[in-house]
Parts: sequence; C-alpha cells; structure tokens
Amino acid sequence: MSDTTVRLTMAQALIKFLTSQYVERDGQEQPFFAGCFGVFGHGCVSGIGQALQQYPEFRYYQTRNEQAMVHASAAFAKMKNRMQTFACLSSIGPGATNMITGAAVATTNHLPVLLLPGDIFARRNVAPVLQQLESEVTQDISVSDCFKPVSRYWDRINRADQLITALPEAMRVLTSPANTGAVTLSLPEDTQTEACDYPTALFDKRIWHIPRNRPDQVALKEAAQWIRDAKAPLIVAGGGVIYSGAEDVLTQLVEQTGIPVGVTMAGKGSLLYDNKLNLGAIGVTGNFAANRIARDADLVIGIGTRYSDFTSASKTAFQNPNVRFVNINVAEFDAYKHAALPLVADARATLEELADALAGYHVDKAYEQKACQLHDDWQVEVDRIYAIRNTPLPSQGELIGVVNELSEPDAVMINAAGSMPGDLHKLWRTRHAKNFHLEYGYSCMGYEIAGGLGIKMAAPDREVVVMVGDGSYLMLCNEIVTSIQEGYKLTVVLMDNQGFNSIGGLSRSLGQKGFGTRYAHPSKNQLPDDSSPEIDVLPVDLATNARGLGATVLECKTYDDFVAAFKKSKTTDRTTVIYVRNDRYVGVPGYESWWDVPVAEVSEMESVQEARKEWEKNVKMERHYL
Repeated sequence: MSDTTVRLTMAQALIKFLTSQYVERDGQEQPFFAGCFGVFGHGCVSGIGQALQQYPEFRYYQTRNEQAMVHASAAFAKMKNRMQTFACLSSIGPGATNMITGAAVATTNHLPVLLLPGDIFARRNVAPVLQQLESEVTQDISVSDCFKPVSRYWDRINRADQLITALPEAMRVLTSPANTGAVTLSLPEDTQTEACDYPTALFDKRIWHIPRNRPDQVALKEAAQWIRDAKAPLIVAGGGVIYSGAEDVLTQLVEQTGIPVGVTMAGKGSLLYDNKLNLGAIGVTGNFAANRIARDADLVIGIGTRYSDFTSASKTAFQNPNVRFVNINVAEFDAYKHAALPLVADARATLEELADALAGYHVDKAYEQKACQLHDDWQVEVDRIYAIRNTPLPSQGELIGVVNELSEPDAVMINAAGSMPGDLHKLWRTRHAKNFHLEYGYSCMGYEIAGGLGIKMAAPDREVVVMVGDGSYLMLCNEIVTSIQEGYKLTVVLMDNQGFNSIGGLSRSLGQKGFGTRYAHPSKNQLPDDSSPEIDVLPVDLATNARGLGATVLECKTYDDFVAAFKKSKTTDRTTVIYVRNDRYVGVPGYESWWDVPVAEVSEMESVQEARKEWEKNVKMERHYL
C-alpha cells in the first residue's frame, strides 16, 4: 500500500465511501446515509456483511422482508425531504427481486434509496450458482437486470476497481432534486470479497450541495403576466412544495394574492387545513370545494406536481375552454406537461421571485370570497362525516375522524392503498406539513407498516399512526417485528372489512358486483360477489396474527371501543395494533369528479351494459391540453 492508496475489499470500500457522504442545503449539513437495512444470504454475507461488521459506525438494521426495507427507506427519505436515506442490501436471486417493487415505489415518487442486490459470480466458472437464473442466449445477464426500468441509475460492479467511477455517479443521481429515485449497484458475490488498492481520496468527506435552481427570468416575467391577466387562477400544490420546504413561502403568496389552492396527495400539508384559501383535496379523491374551482379555472399554477390521473380526474378536472397552465417543477419533464409555460426550477426559490413579480396584485374580492365560502362549506361536510355513528359496524370516515382528532398535534399519519387514501385525502385535517404521509404515486399495498417504521426512525419523538386495511396488512405486516426489535413504537390502526374494499366498490360501479373482492370460501367453484345472499367469510383472525408478531393488540367492536382503544394506545410501551371491523358498504362520497376505468364494451350482464353507457357519457369530458 502506498501513501495515496489503501487496500480494501470492494465491499469494505463501498461501506467506507458511504460513511463519508454528506449533503447540504441552505447551509444545513448532515450525513446522507442513516445506515443499511439488509437480509443476509450467501450473495452478500461474506462481502457487504463482513464490511458492515468491520465498520459498525455504518449501522446495520436487520429486517424481515427485502421489499419492506425499501419501503421503510423511501418513507424515511420522504420524511427527511430527501436529504437522508438508507442503503438496502440483499442476497442474489429472490432476495434481490423482492426489492423491485420497493424500487418502483421509490423511483415513481422521486425518493432516493440505494439498492445493493447481490449478484451471480463475475468470474462465471462455478455457474450456475445457487439462485441463479440462467439464460440460453447470454452469460451477461441476471435477475438484477430487472432493476433497470425501475432505477434512476443502474450499474453492475464486475471488477473491484469499477467502484471508483460508479460511486460518484450513484451519488450524483441520489442527490439530484430532479432525477432522484432508486439507484441500483448490482454486486457479484465474488467481486464483493476481492481486494483493490483504492485511492484514499475516495474516502474523504464529501459534501453534496443540493441546489435551489432559479427560474428563467423571461419565463418568470411571462408567468407573472399570465397570473395578472387571469380571472380565476388556481394553484395545484404537489409534493414538490414540501420537498423544497416552501410551505411558508406558499402561505405568504396565497395571503398576498388571494389565489386559492387545491392539494394533491403528496402536496397535502403544504397549507394547513384551516387556511381559508386551502380548498383541500383536488381531483378524483378531491372535494367539491377544490373541484368546483378547478372546473372553471382559467389559469392553473402547478407547483411540484406531475398531474397524475387522480389529480387531473383523468383530464376532466379543468373544463374552462381557455384554461392555461404555468408549471413550477425541478423536473423539466413535469414542467412541460399540459403545454404549460414551464418554470424549471426549485419551488421555494421560484415562489419567492414570483411573489416579488406579483407585488400589488390580488384576485378579485368576489372570487376570493367564493373560494373561502367553499372552504367553510367543506369543513361542515367533514364535520358531518366525522359525526356519523353507523351501526352495527362503524364507518371508515368516522374512524378517520377519531384518529385525526385524538392523535398528537405533531403526529404523522401514514397510508398507501385501498379505499382509505381517497377518504383520507378528503377528510384529513393537516396540522403541519408532515402530518399526512400518503404513498400514492405507486399506491403500493404493503407499504404502510414498513413505511411507518421508516417515518418513526426519521422522527423518533413523534407519534406515528399507521392506517392500514386488512388487504394491505396481509401483504406485508412483518416489519412489526422489526419495530419491536429496534424499539420504535408504532400505532397501527387495522381496519378489517373482510376483503379488498376499494376494488370492491370500483367493481360495483363497473356493474361487476364486487366479484372476487371478498375474503370468502368459493361457492359452486366460483368466488362470491357482494350481491351473494350468503357469503361464507374466511375464519381469519388478524388480531391474533398481530399478537403473534409481538405487538400489543387492542380489539374493538364499536365506535366507543375504538375511541377508548386509541386513547389507551398512548400508554403502551411497544408497537400497538388497534383492530376494528368496519362497514365496507358505507364510504365517503365522491365529489364532482370522475376517474377513467374503461368498462367492457360488450357484455351479457345488464349491469355492465348500464355501466358502459355511463362511461361513454363521461369519457366525452376528457380533454387534450394543447
């Protein structure tokens, strides 16, 4: 070893490098990696596993499922506004491919996660190794290639010295405000153990500056003029507002101009719920306040949103024939959507400059008053739903009300899939920017409990409430064990409606009667639908399951039981599951919006025929924004 190199295995060099990576924004500096989640197997135990043991300052966390650990990392990164994350380690084969769904979640939601799947032998001579999927047409492929379409950056380290050029590229992408997501470094198990003389400079502390890119001044000036010319402008606030830390600047701009705001799933929390110009949820899962203003808006100012079909109501939300768009986004791809005037820049920096450019401007008072009245009317509707006392089983809406009102002021609520995201989007009253954590870019069943763990690790002093349905719980509940092992208490609200409630409701709306969405025994070799007179439900005991995983379990039968259980959960010493049955047929209404799910064009079922007629009527509202 010379004065300028150090001899390490590839795995040791990797961990040593990750330990020395820092990020900085607005003068605040912190380590970029909080540690490494992993499940050891032959494809990583003697490589990265040995390195983690050798360098304990890079903390290793044992998890139960590879997909779950990626979810936990993504939720942690979201809670940290993408300024910190985890590495995720797996063995080869099934351990690696288990992470693919998690990678898709991270990349879809622009959340940085470093994936380190073990891979087959680079030297090939002992192939096929255990868990190797062989190809008849090439030896230069493995299951780790499956990560390519769901990764922002992908590389395979076949030689130990390739790490020197791969690692800076991986960090470039992980710390990019526009292009971040899952980064995959595929690590052949033999290469992990091979030694190389690495430059000592590779392990020097490196600080990655997170820029606040400024908008083009010509485009900014034009955008300000468009806003001044508009009669009915509307802001659509997406997740980019929160990632940028622009909540206070947005609040000031709204107060200055009187422009009302509708929020996406990711953007909920960018304004507090009691702001009179916060119209709340917009789109398919939106409310009548935001959707009525959206319908007539002549200018839509999208901030940090990618305009998913739920936000745009399948391109039916904005019906003004002269509507125009101004989009503020760090990603050029999203900034240009809907033929918008693009401001490709950081949300906070742009809103600060836009406020100056709009000095003296305010919307017409009648328009502002209309928006404020709609805000108040919607709060009355939320109160109504919170006050429902459905029997014999409580409704989902009233249970959400209990959690919203009894959780701590700085609590974080997390959810991802089923019918709850829509109800939460409408009903949840956000009291701080991180109060509402919805993974709805990929809407991945199973995200909730693992994600809750990631949030709690990012904010250990906060109450974390995991809202999860029985379908999502059954897909991925095992990180309850990890939360108990590491001492991170979660409050898990487990709502059991004996099946896939969201798709059951969608199925009924399509004329298909909830077919195949109940957890029930087949009848006459056919799964039942919700219209069956006698449904023989499965004898599944989810409360016992949670108890078996080590959680404290509080079982409820009524609304009052649930209130008492939620209060009691605050006194328990470990992860607590509040189990409650709820009525699958009493949901929160839709409010003046539509989602395009095509219905069978021909069918022998009369109910499907009627649903097709309704679909043909609604699809005519879809627009091209050119």
